Amino acid sequence: MTQSLTRLLDFDDQFRRDSQQPQAFLHRRDRRFAQQQQTQKRPLTVTAWLAELHALNDQRQRDGHDPRLRRWRQARWIFAALGAVLGAAFMAGLLVYDGSRQINVTLLLVLIALQLAFAVLTSLQAWLGWQPWSSLLGRTGEDGDPLQSLRPALSARIAHTGGLLFALSGLLTLLVMVLVQDLAFGWSTTLQASSHSYHQLVSLIALPWQALWPDAVPSAELVAASQYYRLGQGSATNPALLGTWWPFVLMAWLTYVLLPRVVLLLLAALQLRWQAAAALRRHPGYASLLFRFESPWVETRGEDEAPREPAPVQVSVAPLPASATLIHWAGAGHGSSALVSSLSRDGAPLQLRAGGNSSLEEDAAALRQAGERREPVILIARGWEPPTAELSDFVQDARVQWPAGTLLALVPLADEQGEALKDAGLLAQWQRFVERQNDSLLLLSAPQ
Repeated sequence: MTQSLTRLLDFDDQFRRDSQQPQAFLHRRDRRFAQQQQTQKRPLTVTAWLAELHALNDQRQRDGHDPRLRRWRQARWIFAALGAVLGAAFMAGLLVYDGSRQINVTLLLVLIALQLAFAVLTSLQAWLGWQPWSSLLGRTGEDGDPLQSLRPALSARIAHTGGLLFALSGLLTLLVMVLVQDLAFGWSTTLQASSHSYHQLVSLIALPWQALWPDAVPSAELVAASQYYRLGQGSATNPALLGTWWPFVLMAWLTYVLLPRVVLLLLAALQLRWQAAAALRRHPGYASLLFRFESPWVETRGEDEAPREPAPVQVSVAPLPASATLIHWAGAGHGSSALVSSLSRDGAPLQLRAGGNSSLEEDAAALRQAGERREPVILIARGWEPPTAELSDFVQDARVQWPAGTLLALVPLADEQGEALKDAGLLAQWQRFVERQNDSLLLLSAPQ
């Protein structure tokens, strides 16, 4: 369940990141992945595609649910706790017996019917996509929120969870009250109802368990003997007989309150999974991803992406400055000890992470720690990926926060092991990136 929601959120995040990349790069990347899956005879799915990108970009390495689902999880826990407490209080209040008057079975049946109606209405609003209580959850979601269409189903699952705990605690309370108290049930109504018609009604209600537990079906004699009036007329001549209503009450609660909640909660979970899959298929990035999977990639210089041949670039790789401060952009080369030793003058340099899956707060902390060192900083990136606007922003933020005159050496890699980038085309794009920053203290360097 949570996996389907997390997959939808991950796909939307990746779509937003990809929107900043050239189409040629995306087509080449995804077509290569599709061919790799076919060669290795592994399923070509969105889940596998996301896992590949997360491993490559050092994303989703931490266990746990997506933080955007936290509010829904908290609401579910709150409803579950409230349901458990209210169910016990509700049943205990109904079964309070002081000996002055019987517990009215009619009232119990009405409240059981209300519980059943609430459960059905909850599922109905989810199936219709209606959310009359949306204002209780605050904002209705931002534009483009992938969970927007799932809010009715999410709300229904929360409500059914609370309803299920309500039914369970009510059932347990009923059993405890039967065990520790001498309950006396009866029936009463202002309407002119005969014991015969009331017996027909309870027999109809008891039809689901009539064959399973015959003793839980009130007999005509029991119905006739347990009718009472508020003025005290018609009091029972056999008080012990009045307690034999409890199997009927138990089965009515079990059949019309507990079981519907279990079934509807399972249906709500299935609905949520189905709607999450449907939302993924309707996502604006889904069709284009399938197209990139299926269509061969031909390296061309389309007019829409490169209207003019880029001007030749003179790549200038500067020597590495002496430094013991490394920043791994999106985790690039973080696992390579050989790379670290080739870049740092210190055997145990300060290694920081920024970009990729790091939050803005984590990026700011990395900048602060690097600036406090008051020495040149080496920024390591994946050379086969184009430099992004996020990286440009990071460099500009560094200039604002770091002491004046701090050298920043940008080191694009050829692979995760730390090989120096040698492809002329890729080096040219990194050289152009450095030139666009208009920063005389930003150097393009390579591992030694």
